[in-house]
Amino acid sequence: MLKITIAAACLASAFTIPVYAQDAMKSTKCDNASMMKMQADVDAMTGSMKDKKEMASKEMMMAKDAMKANKMDDCKMHMDNAMKSIGKM
Repeated sequence: MLKITIAAACLASAFTIPVYAQDAMKSTKCDNASMMKMQADVDAMTGSMKDKKEMASKEMMMAKDAMKANKMDDCKMHMDNAMKSIGKM
């Protein structure tokens, strides 16, 4: 009986982890509102974070280009990279 309970708990946790990862990926949306908010966050970065700000700006430009080309997966990837650059992820 104990083996069945442990096996059920392991099986349940194996299916729970991908759900949490999927929710994290859904948090970044590739739309105008998200772009504007992210760009405002990048613009608000101070001088001490110049390298990170430059990297985030490049990622935002690539995200905007991908959005214009209707490549939403690429857009989300670049938005995620920009978020990581500014320390939001």
